[in-house]
Amino acid sequence: MFSNGQLIFGILFAIVFAVIIFIAYRKDLKLHRKYYRGSIWVLIAFVAFILMIATIKFVFV
Repeated sequence: MFSNGQLIFGILFAIVFAVIIFIAYRKDLKLHRKYYRGSIWVLIAFVAFILMIATIKFVFV
């Protein structure tokens, strides 16, 4: 389906992309701790809301 060159490119691209994202995250970690403190509660509320909707769907349908 894919040629050897395409597979090699895809694998190398994924590795380099992951490394660049990791480096950028480590560089901005101090800012993340300062400005996004408490954002985990927003994520928990969002997941709980989705689970509540799914529960209602499966219980009443």
